[in-house]
Amino acid sequence: MLFSPNEIEETVNMFLRHNLDVRCVTMGISLLDCADSDYKSANRKIYDKIMRKAGNLVRVGQEIEKELGVPIINKRISVTPIALVAGASGEKSYVPYCKTLDKCAKELGVNFIGGFSALVQKGITPADRILIDSIPEALASTEFVCSSVNVGSTKSGINMDAVKLMGETISRTAEVSKNLPVNGCAKLVVFCNAPEDNPFMAGAFHGPGEADSVINVGVSGPGVILAAAREYKGRPINELAEGIKKMAFKITRLGQLVGTEAAKRLGVDFGILDLSLAPTPAVGDSVARILEEIGLDGAGAPGTTAALAMLTDMVKKGGVMASTNVGGLSGAFIPVSEDEGMINAVKQGSICLEKLEAMTTVCSVGLDMIAIPGDTPATTISGIMADEFAIGMVNNKTTAVRLIPAPGKKAGDWVEFGGLLGGCPVLPVSRFGCADFINRGGRIPAPIHSFRN
Repeated sequence: MLFSPNEIEETVNMFLRHNLDVRCVTMGISLLDCADSDYKSANRKIYDKIMRKAGNLVRVGQEIEKELGVPIINKRISVTPIALVAGASGEKSYVPYCKTLDKCAKELGVNFIGGFSALVQKGITPADRILIDSIPEALASTEFVCSSVNVGSTKSGINMDAVKLMGETISRTAEVSKNLPVNGCAKLVVFCNAPEDNPFMAGAFHGPGEADSVINVGVSGPGVILAAAREYKGRPINELAEGIKKMAFKITRLGQLVGTEAAKRLGVDFGILDLSLAPTPAVGDSVARILEEIGLDGAGAPGTTAALAMLTDMVKKGGVMASTNVGGLSGAFIPVSEDEGMINAVKQGSICLEKLEAMTTVCSVGLDMIAIPGDTPATTISGIMADEFAIGMVNNKTTAVRLIPAPGKKAGDWVEFGGLLGGCPVLPVSRFGCADFINRGGRIPAPIHSFRN
């Protein structure tokens, strides 16, 4: 891949002035060959394979950073959903598997390891139920492990039994980890239409349809897109859209270079490039500020969903032009606690939970890193998730929920998660319940347009 001198100079300016970075290099590792009826043997196999495959991941990432001058913020690992591996053991708790993953992460020096996961969109196996029951203790007793559960898809509909169970699990996880530095719910994502190649945490897992080991890269540049938007101030929307698309193309080229080089040095396949705009709490690294630059008084104002739809679409179009390996989520994230502009929007009252839900119809993921009152009923949490997953199911897109009940906190209070997870005000939830609906259980059938065979 060749870069002109002008491109190199422009990219350097992106790093120095606009917070451009490679957000993560994630190695996906299949653990299907580690299943064993003896859980101790299975955990030895898991440890040995992860250490063998990812032993050079951090070192290679650091070498690429130095040689190319490209900041790589996180080095991560994703593994096969543990419910698919641990089911052979007959154990009644999968916490030991989670601790093995955590041990690998600590010894390798990676930032996170994802894959303490289950896929239950159409039904729950005994292994899936054990994993879900293990989540509160597993996340409270480990530091680097992330968990995810896929409860719906366009093809299968929404498993409402699983939605109910996950509402209860989120409540238990929040309570069990209330005195820890990081609430376990910050490391737990519930999905509809979960992609098998997502490099971003907390929802990353290595899908069963993936190769034995791959490198997936996440590139993030809200600050660069914000700078591009400023260049088109007062210009027609279509001209602004074209400018955003061109900038997304340039960002993707950088990610392609890093991903290709990392895969080559590690001797594995290059999987996908996820070019989602993933914000951080740092000033100048906010998706909400891009929306304001487009012309909104604040994120959540009338026009927000339309502006976000344009932004997401242009990022995807620019990425597809630059790489044939675009995948994962790719678009724009709107987490509350990880975006200083979004935090400000909550403080000034321009955005609420319901408006965030509307925005998720057009963005990459869903309701992400949102603190809610600690006394929110589990059935209400399930109802919020069901609404979000209906959006994903009907629109054939990925939607996800990462809600964090804050024990002892009420709407308006501040909660802090630290680091890239940031902090945010607690958002109010509706005082009207949905217990009778959630307690019905069963499955919401797939939509009519799911029948495409």
